[in-house]
Amino acid sequence: MSTAAYTLAAWATAFEPAQDDLALAERALRDTLAVLYASRRHPLRYLFEQLPDVGRWAAHAHVLDFDDLHLPSTTHISAVCVPVALASGGDARAYLAGAGVMARLGTALGWGHYTAGWHATCTAGAPAAAVTAAVAGELDAVPTAAAIALAVPAAGGVQRAFGTSAKALQVGFAADAGMRAARLAAEGATADPGALDDWIGLVGGDRSALPASDDGETIPGGLAIKLYPCCYALQRPIAALLDLNPLPPADQVTAIRVATPESGLKPLIHARPRTGLEGKFSLEYAIAATLLDGRPNQVSFTDAAVQRPAAQRLVDLVEVTPTAQGNGLLDGKVEIEISLHDREPAIARIDLPPGAPQRPPSDRELRRKLEACAGPAAAELAEVTWATARSFLEEHGL
Repeated sequence: MSTAAYTLAAWATAFEPAQDDLALAERALRDTLAVLYASRRHPLRYLFEQLPDVGRWAAHAHVLDFDDLHLPSTTHISAVCVPVALASGGDARAYLAGAGVMARLGTALGWGHYTAGWHATCTAGAPAAAVTAAVAGELDAVPTAAAIALAVPAAGGVQRAFGTSAKALQVGFAADAGMRAARLAAEGATADPGALDDWIGLVGGDRSALPASDDGETIPGGLAIKLYPCCYALQRPIAALLDLNPLPPADQVTAIRVATPESGLKPLIHARPRTGLEGKFSLEYAIAATLLDGRPNQVSFTDAAVQRPAAQRLVDLVEVTPTAQGNGLLDGKVEIEISLHDREPAIARIDLPPGAPQRPPSDRELRRKLEACAGPAAAELAEVTWATARSFLEEHGL
């Protein structure tokens, strides 16, 4: 059998993690649980409570846009695969198998799939969720391939949802659908594995671009960790401004010019945001929030924070110039020039933000994020394992 679904299923069901893989899985578990904990009182919680455990956890993991990202596929892997592993009784191996499939499938879908407007976390996420649950349930390659095919009808999600409650809900739908597909496959449901090959073509992907399963990397390209609770495309301009140290006084700013490859602007669809959710996808607001707040935090992305007159004044001063087409969220460099009253302009430049795979977060940065998300529960969270994670969520009302 040479279908994409069977190729992925055969790799996932035979996969055995190395020590480096297990260390990555532990980091992903704690990072995801920290973001879940931080979202426990989110205003959209009442909507997430309409979903089963796995969908609720996935929506919570994604709603703050503080979860990790696989850059080659532009997918938020752990927001899908951690909740599914926990809900299906899986462990690090189940998470890593699903994550490896999500990275490979998302890479085959490619940047063109993302720029067409698909929400790749959901499109690649539903089949990956099926694999995560199938490996947790100890299915072999044939029913796992069937589970992947059964998840194809749910492999949807669009970027127009960005800045609305639908974005996190879509991720919850993908996780739930994949787990349901694995459960049906375990009960004997059949499906043509070739459905995945057909679907890849239908949504603009390239079956031949599927990374080899024996390439030596469990998650090809690694995972990027966010240090600020907003879209990954904003991590770089925020970090560029923070590198100025000290930041220029916000009340002295007269103009802000940003030069960036066009690819880095793709998900930033809210130039004049009015809500916290929209602010997470606004280059203009991210710059304003950084100038006003320093290191942006969760409070920076509330409705009240976005609507501050001082923030709206700065938003109106931002002029964005695309420098090239680009191919990915971290293509090229970002340059920000800030004009000021009675002084020389401040200029910030950056290519890679902290937390990128090529610039991994330090232990201090990871600890700071854990503490910012979990507060008094940070020490408890630092000791959580795959075996105790579900109890942690339940004890904290998630």
